[in-house]
Amino acid sequence: MGADLHKPLGQGERRRPRRIMHISWRAAASLAAVTVVFGLSLFSALTPLPLRGLPPNQQPAQSSDLDTKNEAASQVSSAAGMSATRPAAGANVERTVTDNGTVVTKYSPKARGGSGPLLIDTPRVGQDPRMAATPNELLLEDSPQGRLPTIGPDGLRPVDQYARPWSGARGTRIAIVVGGLGLSQTGTQRAIRELPGEITLAFAATGNSLQRWMQEARRDGHEILLQIPLEPFDYPSNDPGPGTLLTTAKPAANMAYLHEAMASITNYTGIMNYMGGRFLADANSLEPVMRDIGERGLLFFDDGSSARSLSGQIAKAIGMPQAFADAQIDGQLDQQAILRRLDELERIALRKGSAIGVGSAFDETIDAVRQWSEEASRRGVEIVAISALAENIQP
Repeated sequence: MGADLHKPLGQGERRRPRRIMHISWRAAASLAAVTVVFGLSLFSALTPLPLRGLPPNQQPAQSSDLDTKNEAASQVSSAAGMSATRPAAGANVERTVTDNGTVVTKYSPKARGGSGPLLIDTPRVGQDPRMAATPNELLLEDSPQGRLPTIGPDGLRPVDQYARPWSGARGTRIAIVVGGLGLSQTGTQRAIRELPGEITLAFAATGNSLQRWMQEARRDGHEILLQIPLEPFDYPSNDPGPGTLLTTAKPAANMAYLHEAMASITNYTGIMNYMGGRFLADANSLEPVMRDIGERGLLFFDDGSSARSLSGQIAKAIGMPQAFADAQIDGQLDQQAILRRLDELERIALRKGSAIGVGSAFDETIDAVRQWSEEASRRGVEIVAISALAENIQP
């Protein structure tokens, strides 16, 4: 015992042999299988879908323009292997400009290539929200005044492409159009950013930075109109501004002013009058303008300011989409007064099933419309865009 105290530690002891772990082949196989499964799972999670290439006729487009054109193409291939087409795709379209400046469009059937059954696609309403600020290139044509809206080669109209979809329910519906956008930067900005997307916005053709404001409004979900200045009864003491369409002007001159205004922006569903009591009551001046608007696949919205307006009669005669305002909501520029007018508009809609109100982009109007639309939605009223209430909307 005493000798052991002077003995260096760790010396003279018998070392135990180390145990060597032997892994069985079954455990090794299980470990390998788990590793393979984990690796495949990780690979699948990090690899963009689809894992295999798309068929040639389903390859993704390389640009937004190509996306738009592919959507509007008249002939597509369905999953069942059946050719698909839009209703008006099998037509030859001929447009002729007459001596008075109007455009006559002629549709005639053309032979269908191929054989076998054909799937006719239903008309689409609305635009992909991601593309709402981008015009459909197939719905534009060049002119001396700029690019103008037109019906596409497959029959798709701007009023269909740029319309805001709605539920389709049979409940009470109300459309509210707020006009005068583009004239005031602060008013335009407030209207676009504070009003719900269901409210239709109308841009004055004489406004500023219209294309930029249009893009912002479309991105926020608004359907838009273009306001055209028309001759009032007390013209020229009451002048709507440059480019006003006049009853004393030749049809070709009015058509040039109309097209110049039309080319100022894109992505609108229709035209709205700005003033125009005398012009709207003159059939000889109004009819060529209405016909040109209708043949371009647009609607016409009458703000109801003139009791002598002939827009409804002419629109019905030529079969174009048209809407007429039931009430002006901001004749008295006071928020409480505007709220009372909106309540009256709701009573009209409850009686008729639908109603249309119109106002301007004043601060009081914006505040009242925002407040009322939230309350009306809770009462079961559906706020819709103007195209949802247009007559003769079906092509």
